[in-house]
Amino acid sequence: MVKLDFSKSSDGLIPAIAQDCKTGEILMLAYINEEAWAETLKSGCATYWTRSRKKLW
Repeated sequence: MVKLDFSKSSDGLIPAIAQDCKTGEILMLAYINEEAWAETLKSGCATYWTRSRKKLW
């Protein structure tokens, strides 16, 4: 399991890049916090944190 250190960020957010696994094309830059990372591990689906709405998506 990957261990991420969210304390190194002043706002608890870490940038996450979504990338096409076949082409390598970068699709988006999003952010994750500890809650989003835990949900990603639990569900198996990438979960992000929206800074503007301050909730998971």
